[in-house]
Parts: sequence; structure tokens; C-alpha cells
Amino acid sequence: MGGIFGVASKSSCILDLFFGIDYHSHLGTRRGGMAVYDKKRGFDRVIHNIENAPFRTKFDGDIGEMEGNLGIGCISDNEPQPLLVRSHLGNFAITTVGKINNMDELIANCFKNGCTHFLEMSGGSVNPTEMVAALINQKDNMIEGIRYAQEVIEGSMTMLILTPKGILAARDRLGRTPLIVGKKEDACCVSFESFAYLNLGYEDLKELGPGEIVAVTPDGVETLQKPGEEMRICTFLWVYYGYPTSAYEGVNVEEMRYHCGDMLARRDRGEVNPDIVAGVPDSGIAHAIGYANQSGVPFARPFIKYTPTWPRSFMPTQQSQRNLIARMKLIPVHRLIKDKSLLMIDDSIVRGTQLRETTEFLYRNGAKEVHIRPACPPLLYGCKYLNFSRSKSEMDLITRRVIAKREGENVSDKVLADYADPNSTNYKEMLEEIRKELNFTSLKFHRLDDLKASIGISPCKLCTYCWDGKE
Repeated sequence: MGGIFGVASKSSCILDLFFGIDYHSHLGTRRGGMAVYDKKRGFDRVIHNIENAPFRTKFDGDIGEMEGNLGIGCISDNEPQPLLVRSHLGNFAITTVGKINNMDELIANCFKNGCTHFLEMSGGSVNPTEMVAALINQKDNMIEGIRYAQEVIEGSMTMLILTPKGILAARDRLGRTPLIVGKKEDACCVSFESFAYLNLGYEDLKELGPGEIVAVTPDGVETLQKPGEEMRICTFLWVYYGYPTSAYEGVNVEEMRYHCGDMLARRDRGEVNPDIVAGVPDSGIAHAIGYANQSGVPFARPFIKYTPTWPRSFMPTQQSQRNLIARMKLIPVHRLIKDKSLLMIDDSIVRGTQLRETTEFLYRNGAKEVHIRPACPPLLYGCKYLNFSRSKSEMDLITRRVIAKREGENVSDKVLADYADPNSTNYKEMLEEIRKELNFTSLKFHRLDDLKASIGISPCKLCTYCWDGKE
């Protein structure tokens, strides 16, 4: 995934930019970057690999050397950014968050329209942010270029563009990812996460709508393109990768997760009688609190994540390393596990590997029963719009592997729709096979209609593709 942050200030922006980017560290673990503009020194940029050290540690030595009152930056799991660009539109820096699905088509069109080359990245790929810059540069001005990029990119693309005059901020065409502007005296900021600027003294000013483009300066915000009516914001923001203190479309993540747990408990009433309710750290904890508050079953923490050396929620790129680190992170509290019936809430089940190992870990420590309640419906489709999962194939999903065993690998959308229906026989039998494979005492997923209700905004504004395959 990734997170972006920018600052336009009448004085130095460096510290605000540094801490604002750092507050997006839960969204990625590969690279971080900062680009700033100073009237005397021009543009400056620093990018570091943060796979083995947090953003704050890697960039701590840079902030004393950088100068500027305008700046943008990112935490990213993709190729290096921000990029510095010199073009007929002038000099600028650009950082993005999103996903491009038609890269080969766009590369061919760029070559046809006069672009001579792209820098080759790892694996022979093109840096998505460089592609966005190339698309923008095909037009006569920056705003037309941003509009053009948003139109031709299949997927999603939210961006910040740093110019000598200020920051251009553009939310992706259907608002799949958020972008919020904060304001304080003599400065404005723009952020993926709404909490990232609060401790820096900023207050909420404006949440960009789908496709909206604004100019951010130290004095305020000017809308350059009004937002569109259609929205498909990612529902998984609230379920999993959004930070608890953030809000999207006015809905706080932590509170929404309480609603999820509450509805899971209502659906469970009278079916199970656990001794304690627990959340798989970290994102499952708030869901579990909501379940406990509604059910009256005590909330407890039968294992604790060791945060001094494993503070971040995302994992290395290799599956074997992720499995090892998942085990290393969790320390058991034997007195809360031995001879207990536990109800565990995790944000989701993707491959199932880590949750199976967590369950076996609980059994080894004396658990009597382990009931699992994922806080979202079964994932049936790989996301086409954002990079929140490292899965390369839909067959990485445990649901699709189970369905393939039952139906073969070439399954029609009609059959998949039946497996997505919580009232169908196929859905119930799929859950039972997953339960057996992962060795749970019982398994019940959050229903999609309940998930939408947990958020509380118009369902037609939510992207639910990964659960129901609907565009």
C-alpha cells in the first residue's frame, strides 16, 4: 500500500513534513521519501530503504540538512518516490498512491506520443509514479495533465505534486483512497490519514471528493476541479489497514470496528459460549471490544504483540519470513489460555496460514476451544484497485482454493456469487471446509450487509469488489 503527506508553510516545513510522513508508517515497509522546495536552493529530495529500520530512524539525519517551506513525501511499498521531474510544464516533484493495471498499454501510448524512455525498475517494471508524470506531461498544463492521467489509468491514482508555487493534490477519480487537508496559522497540509497532522497543530479543513483537484498553499486551499458524484472508497480502509484514529468520509475507524464486533455478537447470540473474547493484534482488537461490549463476554488479551522490535503491522515481502515473524511477534499469557474457550476476531482471512498457526499456538498453550470470527466477509477476489495485498494470484486466497477443489479452477461469476451469498448451501459448506482445514472450533464471517451497515455511509459509495466481485 502506501501513504502520502505534504506541507505548505510560510516558514520551514521540514519537521511537520517529517512527522506527518512518519505517521503513515503503518501503510508500508519498503521505502520512504521526502522532497522539498526552497526559493534559494530549489528542489531537494531524499529516499531511503526502510525495510530494516523505521522511517524516523532512516531520515533523522536528513532533516537537519534539508531546507524549504514546501514539501511532499511518502511511505511506499512500491518503487522509489517522490520523483523530481523537469518538463515543458516546469520543474516539479510528484508522489502517488494507487495501482495501474494497464501499464503496458500506457507505455505504448507514451512512446507513440513522443516519450522516448522510462527508467527501468526492479523486475523490468516501470515506476508507476514516473508513468503518472509522463501522462501529465502530455498536456499543455498541469491540471489538464492530471485530468488526463485520471481518465486513462485503469485502477486508481491519488497524487501530490510539488511546484515552486505550492502543492497540487488530486484524489483518485472514484475516491478509492482518501485525501484530507489540514490548516493551522501560516500553514496547510494534505494527508492520506486524517490523524497524521493533529499533533502538529493542524485542524481538519477539507476532505477532497472523488477526482477533486486542489491547490494547497500556506494561505489555504483553492479548488481547481470540483469532485465527481460517483464514489467507490475502499471498505477495507475501515476493516484493516486504516489507523484507528483516522476517519474517512466522517466515519472513524475505531468506532466502525466497534460496530463490526457488535453486529458479529448479535449474529452469534446463543450459538457459542466462550470464556473470553480477544482480538488478533492489532486490527482485530477494536472488533473484539465491540463484540465483548455487546455480548457481555469479557474482553482479554491471551497473547500480546512484542512491539519494542516488531512495532509495525505490515510484513516482509517473502511469505516464509512473514510466517516466522508472525510467530515471533506474539507472546502467550498462559493463564488466559489454558483450559479456556476463546473467541478470536481477526480483521480477515486471506491465505489462512498465519491464523492457522495462531490457532495451533493457542492449542499448544492449553486452549480448550478456538472460535474464529473474521471482521469481514470471505475474500473471493483479488483487489484490482489498490496494492493492499501482496497476493499475486486469486488462488492464494483460501476461499478460492476450497472452491477450486469443489468446482475446478475455471469458475463462473454466477457460481462465485453463490459462494458469496451467506444464505447459500455453497457458502456454508465452503466455511465448513475452511474451518476444518484451519482447525477452528467454529467459524463465522461478518456478513457483507452488516459490514456496510457498520460503516454507515451510502452502500453505493463503497467498493466491495474483493467480497462480491461487483465493480
